Amino acid sequence: MLKSLSLAALLAAASVAPAAAETIRVGMSGGYFPFTFVRQDQLQGFEVDLMTALAERTGDTVEFSTMSFSGLIGALEAGRIDTVANQITITPEREAKFAFSQPYVYDGAQVVVKKGNEAEITGVESLKGRTVAVNLGSNFEQLLRELPFADEIDIRTYESNIEQDTALGRVDAFVMDRVSSAQVIAESPLPLALAGAPFSEIQNALPFRNDAEGQALRDKLDAALTEMKADGTLKAISEKWLALDVTAPAG
Repeated sequence: MLKSLSLAALLAAASVAPAAAETIRVGMSGGYFPFTFVRQDQLQGFEVDLMTALAERTGDTVEFSTMSFSGLIGALEAGRIDTVANQITITPEREAKFAFSQPYVYDGAQVVVKKGNEAEITGVESLKGRTVAVNLGSNFEQLLRELPFADEIDIRTYESNIEQDTALGRVDAFVMDRVSSAQVIAESPLPLALAGAPFSEIQNALPFRNDAEGQALRDKLDAALTEMKADGTLKAISEKWLALDVTAPAG
């Protein structure tokens, strides 16, 4: 009888014990200032702080893996990482493949040119007949190809250095999110300027594999993200790195 009671007590205790801590494998490029970048051999940025704070709330640990941006989605699909924290924009094509968290950054697509050319290239309409750089694997190539005059734009994909090639005049412009563009211009010595207003709203979130395990991890981190929005933690991370709050829709 005592053995039965002891076994019952052990089973009851096990049923209410907290879930074991997980190691969340997060992929990022480490080259997208100020969201993920390396300075003095330390990986840092908005999304490094975001994932660290999320894991603290869920009682898990984070293991960051850096790789080229174009390889991040493939690594997620192959199961080498559990999610990507690198300003991944929600698109219909990606939603068909992955389970997304709620958005945590609201932004816009921005044209950037060599300083002095912003009077000539005044926005997306001015890209007709121009050479325009985008990061390989980003959604900005798709945004450009969806324009009604896309066949008049020479779109070139880069693994890196789109800012340098624009400043050197090797391409006429690049397209990136407005927040990162403004930060690059503010922090970099490169002669660059914003050209016009953003031409497309984008919402960025964390993608997960769309299976039971991926959905469970998404749900857990999404609940922590909701808490961080409610108590101001997410806003504080945004203001730390960007000097403004981009974590809620405008208006």
